[in-house]
Amino acid sequence: MRRTARLVTGTALAVAAAGLAAAPAYGGDTGGLEVYPSTVVPGGDVTVNTAACGAGGTGDASAVGAGTFTLAPSAHEEDVIGRFRVPPSAQPGTYEIVAKCPGGRQVKGDLMVTLTSTREPVSPRGHVKTGVGGALGPDPVQTAAGVAALAVAAAGGTWLLHRRARGDGI
Repeated sequence: MRRTARLVTGTALAVAAAGLAAAPAYGGDTGGLEVYPSTVVPGGDVTVNTAACGAGGTGDASAVGAGTFTLAPSAHEEDVIGRFRVPPSAQPGTYEIVAKCPGGRQVKGDLMVTLTSTREPVSPRGHVKTGVGGALGPDPVQTAAGVAALAVAAAGGTWLLHRRARGDGI
């Protein structure tokens, strides 16, 4: 009985040690394929990246009609990155994007194609450069001079209309 327990314990330890030896030496995520944006409209650009491939590889986006693309090293140490454009003729739905690593490993990610954008609309900011000045420009002296000229014109027009109504002539 003791011998059987030792044999089972030894086998379990050997399997655990083999599992640790097969684990990657770095702590990075070697999970799946990250797809950004994960939701896109037809004609939109998509970027994928993964740490599972090391250096190089190819990507396959033929499910959505974009064909193959190259995975190249990115600014992050272990990641590779690829880009492709969803064809304008793509139909709404969820598509599987595949990265094929040099060692034969494949990682997958999902891309959702919709007809409406999920991005927030961007409002314009700043001044419009049309060449026409505004009512209150940036120079207060010019603004005051304009207001004074309008006041003088209004007063002069009122005085002339008043004289004409009394019959004094011009």
